[in-house]
Amino acid sequence: MTDAVKGPAAYFPSIEKKYGRTIAEWKDLIRSSSLTKHMELVSWLKSEHGLGHGHANALVAHTLAENSGQ
Repeated sequence: MTDAVKGPAAYFPSIEKKYGRTIAEWKDLIRSSSLTKHMELVSWLKSEHGLGHGHANALVAHTLAENSGQ
């Protein structure tokens, strides 16, 4: 039996399908931004890259958690 993916990563397959970039590409883009605050990054992804709020939020949350070692 396999466990279902939970949390922000649950959005990853639909993000890749809908926006045509891999999760690694999105994370690199987030990390290369001069922005550092969660909601600033979410707003930036929405306004500059056309992501929906849930998708942007999931990418930012997962990326920032990785960066902080959580």
